[in-house]
Amino acid sequence: MMMGPQLIGLFEAESTVMTRLFIAFTILFCVGCQSQNSSTDHPRSGDLVVAAAANLTHAFPELGQRFTDKTGVSVVFSFGSTADLAKQIENGAPFDVFAAADTDHVARLEARGLLTPGTRALYAQGRLVMWLPPNGLKAERIEDVTRDAFERVAIAKPDIAPYGRATVESLRNLGIWQQIESKVVYGQSVSQTKQFAATGNAEVAFIPLALVKSGEGTFLHVDERLHQPIDQALGIVKASSNQIQARKFVEFLLSPEGQAILSNKGYISVKTP
Repeated sequence: MMMGPQLIGLFEAESTVMTRLFIAFTILFCVGCQSQNSSTDHPRSGDLVVAAAANLTHAFPELGQRFTDKTGVSVVFSFGSTADLAKQIENGAPFDVFAAADTDHVARLEARGLLTPGTRALYAQGRLVMWLPPNGLKAERIEDVTRDAFERVAIAKPDIAPYGRATVESLRNLGIWQQIESKVVYGQSVSQTKQFAATGNAEVAFIPLALVKSGEGTFLHVDERLHQPIDQALGIVKASSNQIQARKFVEFLLSPEGQAILSNKGYISVKTP
């Protein structure tokens, strides 16, 4: 079917307008992305970059702000699963400090010569809870997850997440792992695990106490005798050019003030060296 000159002209004009709008939108989108990344993915020169386990998402921002107020040194945090962050350090990621959710990954990095000698230290011990989101199912004990009403149970992947390992160990020791294993949905990190329950993709999640905000649903403590202690270690990255600032951050984290912040967020304090 042939189109008349006027119809062709109208089509071309509309196409031009749409093209210009698309280009304008693309430019604005890219500028927005650059603005956002400049404060997170691309730290300023002199900023201290801390690779921190996902369970520290609520605790470290406050601790970092307190550290900055005292020292004037700005801190940028990169949160993620301990295994992923360790792998990034092995691949040369520009981190200054590594705060893990366990001790194993820090020990391995130290053994490979990727941490500054003598900087590996325990900084906290985590607490595991069974969290039920607001307006959801209720439970009076951990064993209640075996009920049919609990169709999906969120757990961090035990092969990469220390809190996931502690969860599986606890459920095995309670003698209910085989009953609920088919219900389990695995998160890449404890943050994603919590998100599963928060968004209705699971009825319950096993997460660190440190990720539970006051008044946000309900939770039950998992008896610490059911699993190995969730000791969390740190180390300064040997390739870091901010060794002095990194040491100051570690010293503050291990100080009574730093330990008090962690304790208020749900961690068990460790003795300072």
